[in-house]
Amino acid sequence: MYLTLLAIPLLAALVPGLLGRKIGASGSHLITCVSMLLATMLAYIAFYEVGIGGSPVYIKVASWIDSEFLQINWAFLYDTLTVSMLIPVLTVSTLVLVYSIGYMNSDPHNQRFFSYLSMFTFFMLLLICGDNFIIMFIGWEAVGICSYLLINFWYTRIQANKSALQAIIMNRIGDWAFSIGLFAILWVFGNLDYATVYSLAPYLNESLIAFIGICLLGAAMGKSAQIPLHTWLPNAMEGQRWALLKLHRMREYPKSS
Repeated sequence: MYLTLLAIPLLAALVPGLLGRKIGASGSHLITCVSMLLATMLAYIAFYEVGIGGSPVYIKVASWIDSEFLQINWAFLYDTLTVSMLIPVLTVSTLVLVYSIGYMNSDPHNQRFFSYLSMFTFFMLLLICGDNFIIMFIGWEAVGICSYLLINFWYTRIQANKSALQAIIMNRIGDWAFSIGLFAILWVFGNLDYATVYSLAPYLNESLIAFIGICLLGAAMGKSAQIPLHTWLPNAMEGQRWALLKLHRMREYPKSS
């Protein structure tokens, strides 16, 4: 069930993206919304089993890096914090997809838009459920790419291009802080999996832990548009500007619209 929870959003992203012309806009709406609703139901079941039942789940898919003392696996950890984050992420993603059916109704590229949204959700889940900082970093970077694609969805508009470029450049500042923190974790702890880091953290120098925490905080500030790395977010509302412009034109020229 726990791997299915990850696989469903990935499927919802791939099918409209690769087979969009065959299934059409209605098929894309149906597949993505039903898939995300199913994933949300599984998230609530996982919350009951792990969060309320107190039964954490660890799943190792494959070994990735095995170099002397450094071992990194493709593995996923479902603890109380993870399942608590799954609920808002999947619930909000499902609501956004359902809302987008009407919002994007007149756009000819519905399949691409719904594929991007589902891909964004998948990498957000990868970020949340990963067992180590490397998987978290992969999800982190992929979420930034998906944000760029969504902001630049109407890529024929100059303002959309500028907004997307500003967003990804400002996010690179946060990614720079994340990379420094990642190398610091590897240097201090000798490993990147959560279990090793959290078990050794109480016994290490507080200044080093504070430095790593500041780096990760800087990364989060860039990704979530916190001051002073917030300037990209207002300019990223290209969809809102486009909708307001369209509404203005409909009011100004009702017959031609």
